[in-house]
Amino acid sequence: MARKRAQRVLQPAPMLTGKQRRHLRALGHELKPIVQVGKDGIDEGLVAALDQALADHELVKIKIGEGAGLDRREAADELAGKTHSEVAQVLGNTVLLYRADPEDPKITLPRAGSTPEPDDDEQ
Repeated sequence: MARKRAQRVLQPAPMLTGKQRRHLRALGHELKPIVQVGKDGIDEGLVAALDQALADHELVKIKIGEGAGLDRREAADELAGKTHSEVAQVLGNTVLLYRADPEDPKITLPRAGSTPEPDDDEQ
């Protein structure tokens, strides 16, 4: 008997604070682009691939090719809107998007308005 895969209900991503964006940028520094926007621009296939990448990784780096003919910030906002994610960074032709897994988040963000307590090892 085949089981139907439960569909995830995606909630709009909460707005990220500056501290949270900094944390995500630091995590994203080592990432390689998983999705690339080419000359066809943003289409259904690209959005589906990006949606799956966000479901698998939560934090995804996207490369916007020169031939795409898109403004990088507009492309970042459009991709974030279509995938219910947040833009963590736009740097050059690279975009970093974040969407927490609603059931099992892998990335722990700093709480909004909190300051980290100093470790004893840092002195």
